[in-house]
Amino acid sequence: MMTGNEIRETFLEYFERHGHTRVRSSPLLPANDPTLLFTNAGMNQFKDVFLGLEKRDYVRACSSQKCLRAGGKHNDLDEVGKTARHQTFFEMLGNFSFGDYFKEDAIKFAWDFLVNELKMDSRRLWFTVFGGDDEVGPDEDAEQFSCASGAKIISGRWLTPAPAGHAAKFITTSATIPTIPQRIALTS
Repeated sequence: MMTGNEIRETFLEYFERHGHTRVRSSPLLPANDPTLLFTNAGMNQFKDVFLGLEKRDYVRACSSQKCLRAGGKHNDLDEVGKTARHQTFFEMLGNFSFGDYFKEDAIKFAWDFLVNELKMDSRRLWFTVFGGDDEVGPDEDAEQFSCASGAKIISGRWLTPAPAGHAAKFITTSATIPTIPQRIALTS
């Protein structure tokens, strides 16, 4: 079994080989963002790039961002200690594209990294695809791209969340940072 350090380094090296620039973790206390008390997500340091306020000298990035969640939307304090999944301090691995690639390639990278690089059993990977709601239609592209990447649809294992409001099915940091869909979960 790989250690946390080995997983982190394997992730960063994988994305570097695929044209991403390794970006160091930003500080836990954001210097130039009065909307955040702490860095609570890997994408925080790229907020101004996503909003079009800043341009970097690269269009692909990967990072291992130190994060602290101790309040606000992602307040895990009430859950810490109840399960092994709720932590207040953790590192978030992320790969980012600033206009270079989108959903299709992001899904291909995720599948390739998990199945071919980490040698995870593809039969244990479940995909979530947004099923749509009153405001937004179903994410048919994600389903198509996931299948094309090599994902197998196994009866009862393809998860399409019920259209009961999409907020719970998406990762979002704040109203000003883009919302991104959750893609792959590993079953136990």
